[in-house]
Amino acid sequence: MHEPQDSMEDCIFCKIARGEIPSKKVYEDGEILAFHDIHPQAPVHFMMIPKKHITSLADADADDAGMLGRMLTMSARLAREQGLPDGFRTIINTGRIGRQEVMHLHVHIVGGPEPLGRMLPRPGA
Repeated sequence: MHEPQDSMEDCIFCKIARGEIPSKKVYEDGEILAFHDIHPQAPVHFMMIPKKHITSLADADADDAGMLGRMLTMSARLAREQGLPDGFRTIINTGRIGRQEVMHLHVHIVGGPEPLGRMLPRPGA
């Protein structure tokens, strides 16, 4: 289950969604905000967040399915608009094992003119 509140007072992404912390916006509507990562790991690196506080993908429920689906399908259009016509990577780190750093669900969209490196090493490598 996700957090009972729509927003968390001390969550940095909730503060960005509320406009209390500035961001370089890529997209915004009533449910979703996309903005450039302040520490980009690729030539193009932005994030999409639900404005409603959901701690992680593991905390999302059936009520969140429509919004999450919109986030994923919208990522392709926004990636193209940001200069990624030939593909991109979406990353959702979840919980401690997934190395989630900010405890607010977010999708990283990363890419550039050259193929990205492997996400995980091949077994035995």
